[in-house]
Amino acid sequence: MADVSPSEAKTDTLLLASAPGPARVDGCIAAARDWLLEKQAPEGYWCGELEGDTTLESYLILLEAFFGRRDSAKTRDLAHVVRDETLPEGGWSQYLGGPADLSVSCLSYFALKVAGDAADAPHMQRSREVILALGGIEGANTYTKYHFAFFGQLPWTAVPAIPPELLFLPRRAPFTIYDFSSWSRTIFIPLSILWAKKPVVSLPASCGAGELSRTAANAAATAGAPAPAPNNAWRKFFRGVDGILKGWERIPGSAALRALAVKRAAAWMIERLEDSDGLSAILPAMANSVLALKCLGHRESDPLLAQNLAHLDGLLLRDDSGSIRVQPCLSPVWDTVLASFALLQAGVSPETPALLRATSWLLGKQTRRSGDWAGRNAAPPGGWYFEHRNEFYPDVDDTCMALMVLAQGPAAATDSRRREAIRRGMAWMMGMQNRDGGWASFDRDNDQRWLTEVPFADHNAMIDPSTADITARVLECLSHFPAYGRSHPAVQRAIEFLRRDQTTEGCWYGRWGVNYLYGTWQVLRGLGRIGEEMQAPYVRRAARWLAARQNRDGGWGESIASYDDLGQKGVGDSTPSQTAWALMGLIAAGEAASPAVRRGVAHLLDSQRAGTWEQTLWTGTGFPKVFYLNYHYYRHYFPLMALGQYRTAVAPPR
Repeated sequence: MADVSPSEAKTDTLLLASAPGPARVDGCIAAARDWLLEKQAPEGYWCGELEGDTTLESYLILLEAFFGRRDSAKTRDLAHVVRDETLPEGGWSQYLGGPADLSVSCLSYFALKVAGDAADAPHMQRSREVILALGGIEGANTYTKYHFAFFGQLPWTAVPAIPPELLFLPRRAPFTIYDFSSWSRTIFIPLSILWAKKPVVSLPASCGAGELSRTAANAAATAGAPAPAPNNAWRKFFRGVDGILKGWERIPGSAALRALAVKRAAAWMIERLEDSDGLSAILPAMANSVLALKCLGHRESDPLLAQNLAHLDGLLLRDDSGSIRVQPCLSPVWDTVLASFALLQAGVSPETPALLRATSWLLGKQTRRSGDWAGRNAAPPGGWYFEHRNEFYPDVDDTCMALMVLAQGPAAATDSRRREAIRRGMAWMMGMQNRDGGWASFDRDNDQRWLTEVPFADHNAMIDPSTADITARVLECLSHFPAYGRSHPAVQRAIEFLRRDQTTEGCWYGRWGVNYLYGTWQVLRGLGRIGEEMQAPYVRRAARWLAARQNRDGGWGESIASYDDLGQKGVGDSTPSQTAWALMGLIAAGEAASPAVRRGVAHLLDSQRAGTWEQTLWTGTGFPKVFYLNYHYYRHYFPLMALGQYRTAVAPPR
């Protein structure tokens, strides 16, 4: 059957759409532009709120207790958020509108117990029933179990071993810590210190959570029960290794090597606290690092520990009710490159004061020291990171977006500082291309999938392999530089990776945004910008898939549930950000004049309020199936981008 365009794919009333009037499109863009410019900080950056699930507040409640401040005002205020987000039927979800999740629920329940909530309170009774029905603490993930072990709610023998001796593995070993993803590395090295020290902080009996065990006895006595039978050879092998590691600790003479390993792990961690707003500038690693520092003997008055506790406080947001919300990290670089690019796509001159302030600020965020990535990338430092300070951990996604922003306007050629930043950034980014032709986020060739079977890898993010969304964004970035075209070897390898990664339906998986709408938009945009033949059959399949997922209201949406249920691909209530992604994908595929795009644009125009859009559903991804994000400005950046691209496609400026 011959390929047909998305505009031919529907025969119902969708075909009756007419093009929105240019004046209305211009007015909507102008209002969105002004709204965004008002949000810029004086220094030149943007930073929207970043929201996650209640594990964030729970971690800090438990951290307060670890430091002997269980009754603090901070604990009470954090507990308000956890309590308020209890699902009506009990338990806590990973994202707004999602079902109760076992690990999130165990951690949130335990945090409320520590904060003083009684086990017989109605919300606690309902939540306990949900937790037990889902499998109890025995079925929770490693990170949750470690937090229970910190307070004697599980014996240390019941949690997977994370030995600090991992740092002794040489480069020629089958794997090293640098074969773990960067975020896993920074989470697990401090945990290895905690594993070695095995702290147990006493709690009043009323604060315990033994009732979350599915067995009749208390959790501390039963959590070491045999795990379910491994279902593959690697998992069985690593279960055996876990047992050996735990037995090795009892061998005479092992203590000396363990002490050296702890010293090595501490030095590794402390080195990476430099030039950062906390370890990796993400909450789990930051929290683990301060717990580890305390176990290493640092007092709260010590500058190092005091500074890193202050970095954690920098993630707090207090609302009018007095509750404290916790952000998993801050996102100023990411917000700034997206805001700047959206303004550029909307026709704002790169020479305007606002964008000159933004680019000047971005130039100060380019890395100048080698990080963990340097073991497999010989390029000098030159990437950009996500947060205010995180020198060890630049990422490809922020880097290619920063390069696209810096490449705009005459200053890209005339400003020597900008030219040098682009040169360094391009060298670093190209040095990050993986052997399979794609790009990942923080590391190169970090793709040993067998490592996902180690017992402590149940956070579904043990490795950092190539992804379609980042690879396609790099292609879009390369399109701004004449040396890189469709025939460039690196580009050809990237396109081949994308073709291999396409699903049978024609869409692409979204690693860093929800989900197939995100991935498919990114790929179509990257392919179109780099000069791929957009009438190629595989491209037309993708465009048809996008058009077919349009909702009756003209928008697009996809639930986070699509990460667990493939039947939910491209299915969900319309959101501004996902509508914009679909529109940009179709526009890139040459469908700007199609009825689907016209109706999608009309949906955005109709739903704009006071210069912006409202969105309650989450569309950001941290770790698929484990942790999701609500970027509060995604509702704005992407619709502005999409409308700007639509205006350019249907009526190119003179």
